[in-house]
Amino acid sequence: MNVKINFTLVVLAVSIFFGGCSKDVEEYNKPAIYWYGKIVKSISDGSLEKADSYYSSLQGEHIGSPLLPEATMILAIAHMQYEEYLLSEHFLDEYIKRYANPNEKEFAEFIKIKSKYLALPNPRRDQALIDEAISDAKAFKLNYPYSMYYTIVDTMLTNLYMAQTSLNESIADLYERLDKPKSASYYRAMKPQPWINWDDVDQANIPWYRAWFEGDGTQSWYGFIVPDTRSVVSRNSVHDENETK
Repeated sequence: MNVKINFTLVVLAVSIFFGGCSKDVEEYNKPAIYWYGKIVKSISDGSLEKADSYYSSLQGEHIGSPLLPEATMILAIAHMQYEEYLLSEHFLDEYIKRYANPNEKEFAEFIKIKSKYLALPNPRRDQALIDEAISDAKAFKLNYPYSMYYTIVDTMLTNLYMAQTSLNESIADLYERLDKPKSASYYRAMKPQPWINWDDVDQANIPWYRAWFEGDGTQSWYGFIVPDTRSVVSRNSVHDENETK
């Protein structure tokens, strides 16, 4: 009898041990408020991957739930706060496409521009994202001229113009080092905002640990190994007519 009791206790202990180490039990067929609560708790715990998984369950099991729009916006803002800007944009696109009324769409598009803006801490690294953010900001100003967010978007747009010009100046400096003056002139001429006094705009300060590897915008330690060939030149290059091909 004692042997049976001891064996049962051992089996129970092993089950508890391995059960505690295993993954969460798969859950399904729960009320919408259950999944919503799980999303909020996961975000508060800093587990956005779990929150995304619970959102999929909410969306899959309760496609018409009135909790979905709010959950979508919560996840968009949460991902932005955790600097996961592509995921933030994904949820914002979902919100705008499926749930937003005109007033909510204005707010969502503002948050989407802000997310793109915050995704550019190093403006010399992503020319396409800068151009996209500028395009979205200009569209917002055109579509919502009386928006309460208009001034904020306008400020972000001004900073984006300066970031774009800083990037173009860096490209122009590269072309000068490659002895391509026409291409350098082309990029330096790309300052379409006459209301900005570009002579008063200073280059962004680059931290020493980035400047050591990336350069300060005028030169880089690896410049001597950059080949003087067209293979490293932008498609916007301006070539001399007499230049050999």
